[in-house]
Amino acid sequence: MANWVYSFGGGKAEGTAGDRALLGGKGANLAEMCNLGLPVPPGFTITTEVCRWYYENARSYPPELKAQVQAALDGVAEITGRRFGDPEKLLLVSVRSGARASMPGMMDTVLNLGLNDQTVEALARDSGDPRFAYDSYRRFIQMYSDVVLGLDDEYFEEILEDEKAGRGYEYDTDLTAEDWQQVIALYKAKVEEELDEPFPQDPHAQLWGAIGAVFSSWMNPRAITYRRLHDIPESWGTAVNIQAMVFGNMGETSATGVAFTRNPSTGEKRLYGEFLINAQGEDVVAGIRTPQNLTEEARIEAGSDKPSMEKAMPEAFAAFVEIADKLERHYRDMQDLEFTIERGRLWMLQTRSGKRTARAALKIAVDMASEGLITEAEAVARIDPASLDQLLHPTIDPKATRDVIAVGLPASPGAATGEIVFTSDEAEEMRAQNRKAILVRVETSPEDIHGMHASEGILTTRGGMTSHAAVVARGMGKPCVSGAGTLRVDARAGTLVAMGRTFHRGDIITIDGTTGQVLKGAVPMLQPELSGDFAAIMSWADKLRRMKVRTNAETPADARMARSFGAEGIGLCRTEHMFFDDDRIVAMREMILADTEKDRRAALAKLLPMQRSDFVELFEIMAGLPVTIRLLDPPLHEFLPKTEQEIADVAAAMGVSAEKLRQRTEALHEFNPMLGHRGCRLAVSYPEIAEMQARAIFEAAAEAGKKTGSPVVPEIMVPLVGLMKELDYVKARIDHVAQAVMQETSSKFDYLVGTMIELPRAALRANAIAEAAEFFSFGTNDLTQTTFGISRDDASSFLETYRQKGIVEQDPFISIDVEGVGELVRIAAERGRQAKPGLKLGICGEHGGDPRSIEFCEEVGLDYVSCSPFRVPIARLAAAQAAVKQWQK
Repeated sequence: MANWVYSFGGGKAEGTAGDRALLGGKGANLAEMCNLGLPVPPGFTITTEVCRWYYENARSYPPELKAQVQAALDGVAEITGRRFGDPEKLLLVSVRSGARASMPGMMDTVLNLGLNDQTVEALARDSGDPRFAYDSYRRFIQMYSDVVLGLDDEYFEEILEDEKAGRGYEYDTDLTAEDWQQVIALYKAKVEEELDEPFPQDPHAQLWGAIGAVFSSWMNPRAITYRRLHDIPESWGTAVNIQAMVFGNMGETSATGVAFTRNPSTGEKRLYGEFLINAQGEDVVAGIRTPQNLTEEARIEAGSDKPSMEKAMPEAFAAFVEIADKLERHYRDMQDLEFTIERGRLWMLQTRSGKRTARAALKIAVDMASEGLITEAEAVARIDPASLDQLLHPTIDPKATRDVIAVGLPASPGAATGEIVFTSDEAEEMRAQNRKAILVRVETSPEDIHGMHASEGILTTRGGMTSHAAVVARGMGKPCVSGAGTLRVDARAGTLVAMGRTFHRGDIITIDGTTGQVLKGAVPMLQPELSGDFAAIMSWADKLRRMKVRTNAETPADARMARSFGAEGIGLCRTEHMFFDDDRIVAMREMILADTEKDRRAALAKLLPMQRSDFVELFEIMAGLPVTIRLLDPPLHEFLPKTEQEIADVAAAMGVSAEKLRQRTEALHEFNPMLGHRGCRLAVSYPEIAEMQARAIFEAAAEAGKKTGSPVVPEIMVPLVGLMKELDYVKARIDHVAQAVMQETSSKFDYLVGTMIELPRAALRANAIAEAAEFFSFGTNDLTQTTFGISRDDASSFLETYRQKGIVEQDPFISIDVEGVGELVRIAAERGRQAKPGLKLGICGEHGGDPRSIEFCEEVGLDYVSCSPFRVPIARLAAAQAAVKQWQK
């Protein structure tokens, strides 16, 4: 019989930390903490396999599950001396999700489950605290109604706020037991009014309702969005963790909190977190009450007058510090911890590797390597390459004038400027219009995930450093300021009031997630310094990686930027981008309009010195590093005007008739230009174009070599080759020009001629093409288009639908399609090197900066990847991680 349920508690567990795939992260780590002898409330985990069964069998359960759950409940009763549903010895439970990968706040939780009109009285008697009992019951009704019954939480918040206002109370903790009884009566009446049935009283019916809600929440919109953003497969499913309740809301000797063993924003090695006295866990993360600091040092820094946990609960604090240190050393990583103190006794509710900013990840990895906890290779493996993007963008210039309108908590570092929006939908609309937004909310909820992703940064008036907004923003690398309590937000009116000043929807503000400041208007930014921990990780990565990392660049600014990020040459210089400047486009259009080869050569002669000077500058910047220059690739019509007005304006400027220009534009029109007269086909039809570009390259190489003293070995890339004879023809023209330039300049230089493999035929015939080519560079943008028969410019209209329906896991233009496009790359690499063993192989499509695609490139033995300048550090790190994975296979 299949085992669907795994128990833990009483110092032992049926699982371990290695069972994440089966028990989810939370369940596996609860089991591990039990095995370590830590104080964990007993419970059990319903496995992720049940989640898969649930969705594969019309949201039903395996037939053995009910009996296994009851047996596990009996096991918890044996440990605690309490039974679920028993009004004399009452056991209450929490029901929580727990996916393999951490998804904070995305799925549902129910606390205090098992309470009803009868058992709440037993809880009051048993605890000796009726106020605590009725507070717990109202929390359960509110949470269960929202999560399981689908009744909006705002109904209950409105009732509670009205009751507090009527009694002159400010905080929930001001309400007495009798007050809570009245609130409970109103809550139950609201449930019956809205749902036409009373609030469920049977604890077992409550339990199965909550289990179903957790499994259902795996497919709720916010969880789906989070999985898409973090590449978490739908097939993983979630586990359900059912655990004996411990109570942080049993008066002044009870508390609940969230902590990190190191600062998740900076990586600093000191305890970081918050707690609340007389509260339950949801109070801390929801930002409903402003939490207190854990340590006295943090309290003083924050200027808080509320006691720290270190002072208020010294014994529990000392025990917690010891456990936190033990868990970090055991897992050899920074831990994110949840805990509850019930009448002075500490209980651990969760540990997991904590989410952190890229800067913190670097510092933690470097520090742990220095401390001997992990190796340099492990430190490199700890950094998510994509997260480095957080470090490569501007921060506020320290010299800038700051018009501070509010100060909150520095919840996620970095700075962002944008227009104020008050809803997540507005943020998405702004992004669709290429406008930058700052999402301003009283507090965020998991439903805001899409708006947080679409915005430049997040600003909330409530919540602490571990609130939903803070945790999700840090995970996304978005700047966030939380708990800016002096701000007044009226989303309905579209206003933000700050220090007597009113800002409206669309007004521009800047947030500084490093200091917590909110600033009026746009503020000057600076590029970051990439040194210290970043430099250490990069140097370790460079020692580990095998593949070189080049950049895609054709402007001096991009080339210099890429060099500063560690690029080892240029893997793709798109020469057509050099022809669009105002002084060049005219000569380009003259060439296109020319009726004879002589006239075309005359126009090209005007472009020659411009191209040469471009190449000289690139060669000088690269100082002897390889530079791969692609000959003209796009169809000629792209250089001509489109509309009647543009045709008229260009014709007048060039001194030609509008009719001639129109006729030439029409003659060049193609139904599918991306599969038309472009790439090497232009060089075959008009070899004078390739000859001019080759001359510019060779003359520049000779000149730059003399200037720098470093010999330049240009790599000339012929695009869109599908036939060996195409490459033979173009290469012969290039070789002829090279010999001519060497004679004219009395110099000798080396050069390579290769091709882009971007057509399936080229991949299949790579053995023949390699006889003429000295290198292959895989143009995976076009190879993906031609393999799938889809246009990357238009495919977004249906690819997302494909992804949502499980037909594709990922957009093949973002991450390489290993099974199809990847197979063609593998074939071309193998056949090319069979024909020419020393053949140099690289990749220069957008996939060259994608970590998963880079892993594939390492697997097939490419020599280098090439990517945009800002992705060079990402590629360096991903290449190192890929190399280590290959060694470990």
